[in-house]
This record gives sequence, structure tokens and C-alpha cells, in this order.
Amino acid sequence: MTGTSPTWCSNCLAMSTRPRISFDERGWCNACRWTETKKILDWASREQELLKLLDKHRGQGDFDCLVPVSGGKDGSYVAYNLKHKYGMNPLCVTITPALPTALGEKNLRNFVESGYNHITVNPSHVALHRLNKTGFVEMGLPYYGWLVSIMSAVIRVAVQFNVGLIFYGEDGEVEYGGTTETHCDPIFDVPYQKRVYLEGGYNKVLEASGLSKEDLYFFQFPNDEQLAKSNIALTHWSYFENWDPYRNYLVAKEHCGLQEAEDANSGTFTNFAQNDQSLYALHTYLMYLKFGFGRANQDASIEVRRGAMDRQQAVNLVRLYDGQYPEELIPLYLDYYKMTKDEFDAVLDRYANNDLFVKEDGIWTPTYEIV
Repeated sequence: MTGTSPTWCSNCLAMSTRPRISFDERGWCNACRWTETKKILDWASREQELLKLLDKHRGQGDFDCLVPVSGGKDGSYVAYNLKHKYGMNPLCVTITPALPTALGEKNLRNFVESGYNHITVNPSHVALHRLNKTGFVEMGLPYYGWLVSIMSAVIRVAVQFNVGLIFYGEDGEVEYGGTTETHCDPIFDVPYQKRVYLEGGYNKVLEASGLSKEDLYFFQFPNDEQLAKSNIALTHWSYFENWDPYRNYLVAKEHCGLQEAEDANSGTFTNFAQNDQSLYALHTYLMYLKFGFGRANQDASIEVRRGAMDRQQAVNLVRLYDGQYPEELIPLYLDYYKMTKDEFDAVLDRYANNDLFVKEDGIWTPTYEIV
């Protein structure tokens, strides 16, 4: 933002401040245009692409494919379909987050006990803490180290087990409004992960951490030679099937033991997603300060696109919930980052968008009203 007023998608509530978003002549964002496209897309043809990909890797090792999971709805849904619909033998992998929740740990255990081969990776906690804090301070991304590891450590596990196919859940860029590079290509690579998902800060954060090669093992991608030799295909399940987060939740609840939170999550009106770690609330609050939209806006926009609510209902929910300061979690964050409240607030202030917010009585208040 450079002084211009934000605008919103005329169909959902995606903001013009979202990185890599675009709008058509109707004012529809690229996520809503993708929703239109999905209604006429030849999904049968894409399933044939999926079957060819699965057959290429089926029986090539002890495991046919690898699925990163947290015990939440999306990874559970992908693993369930691979195992029970397509007869694959997936290896499921969890990278333990810094501040796991009790509900997240219970859901992960329920998922494993529903019948999956599973590995939990615990990268060096010292390294994870330092990378998370560096990412928080230097990029405004409070779990940057963990974000790196769910890509780099997962690939390392795939290399160790000679697994040539990794399935992530949805392609967030395509589904929620971002680059269209992967609209028509199911396979992406490590440079794409570094540039888009890690926001170009991978080398900066790892170098700034001052950590040893040994400590960084699970945070470093295999080198180019190792990647070329392993020839691992990275893909998103959402390329092959019409992605529906609520359907995923229902399937995971019925077949994988998923439980939702008793109350709505911080900053939103939903209770069935992103329940695995406490740092997610800080992540979405910083997203709100940077771009003007938070967790409720994201959730409401998804619900509009899937036809579960109209735009005015979404506006009302966003006005009620978006940008909620995660006050009840602040003591936990201060203890984790080993920061004073003043130091913590200074980081938040550093990333607050002055084109969108003004600080009043110590609280960042929006200067705009969502319409």
C-alpha cells in the first residue's frame, strides 16, 4: 500500500492489499474467478492426470507417496482419499510446531490411530525457536522456522524413505487469490516454495540466525544434486479435485477422529480449522496489521465462494471478528520469544500498515470500513 484506499472483491471480501491478487472488470478477484472456472472445469480429465501420477509412483518403494499432516482437516482428507479411494500406501509426516495445542495433539493422535503409517519430526528446538523469532522480528512471520521445516524437513524425509511423490493440500495461491502460475500445472518445485511460500526470505532468515549446519539440518533443503537425483514431485491435491474445506472437515471428522474447538477461534467465527498451534493467532493478527484483512475475512470469503453465505452476511461477520488482538495468548508469546511486552509491541508496530491503521490508546485501529 502506498497511500491508496483499499478495495474489496465485489463477490467475496478479498482485499486489494493481498499479495499477488488481481481483479477483473466486474471487480471479482482471481479466487472468485477460479470458483467460476471450477464449475466448468473437466474434473474427470484431471482425475485421469491424478491416476497416471499415482500409477507412476505406486509400488516404487516401501511407501507410494508422502502426505504432510497436522491432524487437521485437510491433510487428513488427502491421506484418507489416497489410502481408501485410490489404494495408495501413504507415509504421513508431522513437523511438530513450537506451541502445539492440546486439541491439536489429540487430533493428531486420533488421526494416527485411525490407521496410518506416521512419523513425527522434531527439529532442534533451539534452532526452531531462533528461526521463529528471527522470522517474527525480521519478516513479521511468527512461525517462519516451522513454515520452512514443513517444506524442507518433509522433503528430507521423502529422500530418506525413497518416496518420489509429496501431496500437500490446497494450492493457496490459486484457491484464495494469488499467482496463477500453477493453474494448469500440478507440479511445483523448491524454488517456487522459496519464492512464494517463504516470501523470498529463506536465505535471509537462515543466515541471520547464526545457527550451525547441524542445527539447521531439517531447515535446509537438500542441495540441487540431491534434489535432481531423488526427482521428487511436489503437488497439491486441490489441482485434481474441487477443493472444499468444509467437506474436508466432515470427512476428517467421520473417518479420522477430528474434533473441533468448543468455541470460535481467535479472530474468527469458525472452530474447525487451524487448531494445532497457538502461534497461528499471532500469524493472522500480523497479517491483519500488514494487509488489513485477518482470519475472519479469509474464512468468510471461503464461505461466500462455496455458496454457504451471502456477501452481506460475510461483511457482518468480518466487522464482528476480524483483527481480534489475541490478548489471552500474549503471555505465552512473551515467554516463548523471551521478549518484554514493549519489545513485542515494537515488532507489531513495525509491521502495522500506516495507510490502513492508526494507533489509538495503544491499539491499532483501522482507518477504513469494509464495504
